[in-house]
This record gives sequence, C-alpha cells and structure tokens, in this order.
Amino acid sequence: MTKKRKMTLLSASAAVLSLNLLLSSTPAMALSQSQSGTSLAPIRETAKSIGAEIKWNPSTRTITITKDNHVLILKIGDKNATLDGKSVTLDQPVRLVSGNALVSAEFIKKTFGEAQASSDPADLFLAELQSGNGDKAARYISESLAQSIPAPVLGQVWNNYSTLFGKNQKQTGKTEYTTAVHRNVKYTFTADTLPFEVTLRLNLDGKIDDLFITTASVSTYQKPDYDHAAAYTEKEVTVGEGKYALPGTLTLPKGDGPFPAVVLIHGSGTHDRDSSIGGGKLFRDLAVGLASQGIAVLRYDKITYEHTFKVSAEPKFTLKRESVDDALLAVQLLQGNDAIDPARIFVAGHSQGGFVMPLIVDNDKDHSIAGTILLSAPSSKFTTVLIEQQEELVNRVKKLGLDSTPYEQQAAQWTTLASIVDDPKYTVDNLPSQFPLQPAYWWFEQKNYVPADLAKKQTLPVLILQGENDWQVTMEQYKGWQKALADHKNVEFKSYPKVNHTLAAYDGVSIGSEYYQPYNVSKEVIDDIANWIKKAN
Repeated sequence: MTKKRKMTLLSASAAVLSLNLLLSSTPAMALSQSQSGTSLAPIRETAKSIGAEIKWNPSTRTITITKDNHVLILKIGDKNATLDGKSVTLDQPVRLVSGNALVSAEFIKKTFGEAQASSDPADLFLAELQSGNGDKAARYISESLAQSIPAPVLGQVWNNYSTLFGKNQKQTGKTEYTTAVHRNVKYTFTADTLPFEVTLRLNLDGKIDDLFITTASVSTYQKPDYDHAAAYTEKEVTVGEGKYALPGTLTLPKGDGPFPAVVLIHGSGTHDRDSSIGGGKLFRDLAVGLASQGIAVLRYDKITYEHTFKVSAEPKFTLKRESVDDALLAVQLLQGNDAIDPARIFVAGHSQGGFVMPLIVDNDKDHSIAGTILLSAPSSKFTTVLIEQQEELVNRVKKLGLDSTPYEQQAAQWTTLASIVDDPKYTVDNLPSQFPLQPAYWWFEQKNYVPADLAKKQTLPVLILQGENDWQVTMEQYKGWQKALADHKNVEFKSYPKVNHTLAAYDGVSIGSEYYQPYNVSKEVIDDIANWIKKAN
C-alpha cells in the first residue's frame, strides 16, 4: 500500500470519527462559555430542540440544519453561514471543543425564527402553494399569470406534482439568480419518488410571474477545449417585450466589428438558453466556439421554459408561437446592434429548431436572414419522425443485446399517438376528445406541415449538418433534405459518422444514455459552421 493510499484511509477514518463527535448528543457536550461571554451549545441538541434535522459533511467540514422550508449551513471555524442560499454572519466562528461542534443557541433559534417570518414573496407564495391554498397563493401572482392559472387550479398544482414526484417532500436548498426579465428563485426538494426543483419567476414588481417545475439534476457539464474566454464577451439581453419577453445572452467576439451573427433556435421541449441536455450545453458550446472564430451568437431561454404555465394555458398554442415568433424578434434585436453586420445575420436550428426553419424563413417578410443552418433537422412530417425514431431506437437496443421490451412498449405508444394525429377526420376544428398530449391544437395545427416541401420554394443559402449516429433524427431525414433540395445550388450538406443527436462525437451506438455523461459539441461541427458563414460573407 502506498503512503498516499494510507493517508487517504486515515483521512476517511478521521472523517467518520469527526462525524460521530460532531453529531453526538451525549452528556459530555456541556455548555461552553465563549471569550465574549456568549453561551455556546451543542449544535445537535439545539437543532433537536427546535425540531430541525442535522447533517455533517466531513469533506467540507460543514453542518447543515434543515427545518421546514429553511436550510442553515455552518462551517467549523467560520463566522459566515448560509441561510436559504443567503449569507448570514455569526457573532463568532463555529467552535470545535473536545470534538464537539458548538454555536450560539440563541443565534440558531433567532435565525430560524426570522426565517419563519420571511417577507420574501417567493417563500410566502411557495408556502401557500404547498398548503393548497389557491386563494392565498393567488395574492402573490402577477396579473398575466392570474389570467392563465385561476385560484382553484393554483390550489391543485402542488398536489398534482406530488403525484408525480412522491410525498414526504423535504426542501434541501434555495438559490436565486436574476436575468433581464425575472428574479428566479429555485427551491430543491427530495421526495419519495424523485428529487425535484421548483423555480419561481418574479417580475420587477415582486410578483410571481411563472413557475418551472422539473426533476432535480446535478450538472456534469465541462467547458470544451475550444472555449477561449479571452476571445469574447457576453452580455445579458432581452428578446421581445411585454409579458412574454425572453432573457438571453449575446456572445460577442472581441475586436472591431461589425461581426456576422447567428441566432440559435431550440429543439422540442422546455430548453434554457444553453440548450442544456444531460451533461452538455449545446448552445453554450456553439456560442463560445463560434465567437472564438469571430462570429457573434445570440441564444435565449425558450418561451416554454421562461413562461411555462402561461403558455401551457393557451388552448391554441402553435409551432409558430413556440419557435418562429421569437426567432424573428431575436433577428430584429441583432439588427439594432452596432456590433452586428445586419446583412450577415444567420439562423441555426437544432432538431425541432431545424424542423421549423422553413417557417421562420417564410415569415421573414423583411428578408433579414442571410442564410440558415439545419442541425439534426427533420425533413418530413412530425409524426413520421416520431415513428421512425422509435423504430430506430428499438433496433439499436436489440443490436446492443439489451432488453427491448420497454422500448417496444414506448414505441407502440408513440405510434398510436401518431396514428391519431394522422387520422383525416381530426383537424384543429375537430380535435379528439381524449388526446394524451396537450395542447392537442399544437399537434393538429401542423399535421400536414412538411419542412422539405416548403424549403423547396425558398432560395436562401442553407447548410445542413447531420450526425450519422443520431437515432432521434435519422439519416433518412437527412436524405429527405438531399432529395428535396437537390436542384438548389446554394445548399451544402455534410454528415459525421460518430456524431449523435446532441452534436457530440460518440464512439458507441447512441441510444441516448450517453447524454448524461459530460460531452461537448464536436469542434468539427463548429468549424464547418464558421467556415460556411465566412464563405457566405
């Protein structure tokens, strides 16, 4: 055994011993008097006296005290503590006496007493939401959210999500960050079934303007080698205005402009501006990679992510509303920026973002877009893509020798849904009474839309890039673009043998499980985009 290995084992043993000592509640943990005269008491006993839970982290030498919705984190030898994500100061550092962690009992009781009387509207709203008090919770929401969520519905929100995530929820943290549109307060919870996160979005008036609730996850993202921070700057911007304004980031190359620019359009679902998927951030990688090569990039939080509950209440929510309108507002924003060349503004769409690209071009009445970039983009009807991707996934799972039963069951469900959408008797004016995914209008409004057919009628330069290791948008979709645009002289195609749907090079057979490991967009993809844009100047 090496010396380093022995030291590691000794450290581990010491950590276990420290844990037992710090959290012990034996009579030996008597009160101690500080030099300033303040009475110090055992942390565990003090926490227990107010009904709080306590945990010790030996690696960070921190003690976490949790009570109701509040979390206090103390560190041995430190006067600074954290309460619900905010810094608080003790009269003196947490002391370690004869192996016992001591702190002012008055401080803990007073701190949690103040926490219970929080004046933060986010805390107050969450408390009413958890209690199912829709009428009281409604006092804290904005007028625009009130139009989308009546008080009775608001009163059922927490119960509905409890069915999904499980009962016995405990808050484990509270953090916040501010964007150009909202103050965002995120609470993390553990539960019987799944850990989850609740993000409350507050407007400038301090009113709850929307909510975002999702399963909790720890980011494993790592910056790519091509991220050269000295080559660019980033600025918080706002896309659009009013109740549906979206916060975004403009990544600008350093140096003299004006620069060519790219607007990034998200795939399906609720995506943040980075297009965070598992262990990667597709749009962040594209932004820093292109900016390092002299190309500005605008990315923004998708409307279904930033205004989740408001748009979900719209019975006639459309594909255009989801992706087209905001893309054109983003182009408009760039046109008014002196650092951007208005004649060289491109739009790049990933997955559904590429699927919707012909609609974006069709609605660009001012001809502000210089060209488009399709990244893993479907060329056929949405239902065709659904069936095709599920069949491809089942085939890949079988190829890997895995149990295909759950995948085949999933495929059957999507095939049934697709058959309902394709049924000619159903239209936006005659929706099925029982449709599994809402809003149903979204599905039937675009049931006959074929991106490649519309793209045939358009003349803008197009770059189409596709991963050959992509099961979500297969090579059949790529071939669909090649066939439809074969006569277009200003269209370029390229596919990459190892690249999967997240635009990352993956050596194995992609079935999506690799998305949860750290990955980055392939530099080859970024280089090809940059070279194409520069060539189009």
